[in-house]
Amino acid sequence: MSRGGVQQDLIAAVATPPGQGGIGVVRLSGPGARDVGEALCGCELTPRRATFAAFRDGEDVLDEGIALYFAEPASFTGEDVVELQCHGSPVVMQQLLDAACARGARLAGPGEFSERAFLNGKLDLAQAEAVADLIAATSVAAARAAVRSLRGEFSEVVHRLAETLAQLRMLVEACIDFPDEDVEFLEEADVGGQISALLRALEDLRGRSQQGQLVNEGIHVALIGPPNAGKSSLLNALAGEEAAIVTDVPGTTRDLLKVDLVLSGMPLRLIDTAGLRDSDDTVERIGIARAREQADVADLVIVVLDAALVDAAAIDAAVSALAPPQGPRRLVVMNKLDLIADPGPANVAEGVFWISARTGDGVERLKRAIVDAAGLSGAEIGFTARARHLESLDKAYDALQKADQQLRAGEATEIVAEELRDGHNALGEIVGTETPDDLLGRIFSEFCIGK
Repeated sequence: MSRGGVQQDLIAAVATPPGQGGIGVVRLSGPGARDVGEALCGCELTPRRATFAAFRDGEDVLDEGIALYFAEPASFTGEDVVELQCHGSPVVMQQLLDAACARGARLAGPGEFSERAFLNGKLDLAQAEAVADLIAATSVAAARAAVRSLRGEFSEVVHRLAETLAQLRMLVEACIDFPDEDVEFLEEADVGGQISALLRALEDLRGRSQQGQLVNEGIHVALIGPPNAGKSSLLNALAGEEAAIVTDVPGTTRDLLKVDLVLSGMPLRLIDTAGLRDSDDTVERIGIARAREQADVADLVIVVLDAALVDAAAIDAAVSALAPPQGPRRLVVMNKLDLIADPGPANVAEGVFWISARTGDGVERLKRAIVDAAGLSGAEIGFTARARHLESLDKAYDALQKADQQLRAGEATEIVAEELRDGHNALGEIVGTETPDDLLGRIFSEFCIGK
């Protein structure tokens, strides 16, 4: 299949999830979709009208169901599309798919329908990715954010910034042919002010995109601390199930244990880690190394300590040793509150949460704090976003920042123009106006077949 233009072949796939269901959908897209659909239905198909038909392979009736035909360009892919809705038997759907392929269709690759929608101008790249994000959404917040991106809210902001930057590029590049007048012209046009405004807009968009990424991919929270502090008990309390083995034996947890859950509508991945201590056990040392890695890359670190440690200086020292301040955001949890008679003053250390994972005391407050620490409490996430979007926004910001510095330093206009071009291209990577074919391959290969 060519990625660079209009497709020339007919593709087919089962568009519903694997397994049995009440309804299954076989989708066709491309030249000849209507002819194949009519051959399978034994009747004429009218655009945008549901047709009840017996689906046949020659003389054999495979099933009865509904056929829908969408004529190009008024379809999801921009091509002729036929959808056959049958009973959700994997056997029936496979028979329909085989019959379509016998009549000239080929099996679609992962995400190929969405890729054709992108190549035919029905969706930009960010919207196409939102299709996959919506399918994979594990919370209401993630689903709503994905719908907003699918409807173009994220793309609209990116396109608007790209258009503003394009106009600025034209202005700067127009000065290249008039080097004797470029300084005065750029000052009169307030190019520096326009770059500064774009930098502020990019910074705002990146912050919103980072929130969208957290909602889309989930907040990664690492539980770290010394052995027997109650990390596994806390994981079970937050998850609401006995996901981790809990014993009084130090070093029970030796590898990473990951549990996915939803807090206040936000997807969350909890990662229980091995207790941090000096150990001669080879396996335990590997687990401790992995725990430290998680502490470096998590969105949020929860340092779990024994509530018997009530001295503020001792708490600060333990926290600094386990999770340095320059690392990810962190919360401090003093666990096993039920085992001590006097928890000490409530303000023994700022930002410390006193809880009992066994009794549940203080756990609900900690849950709210986790969402607050992620910057998502009470926030209405505007759109979903991905790591690659943040990378492109960072590239655009860095390029414009260099352009601003070079402009202030009186560098040649050509150099400023080159940085603006790099920033403009970085924004184009988000929506697909500047996207290498290998990136398209990576993006759409993550989609499910049939979408």
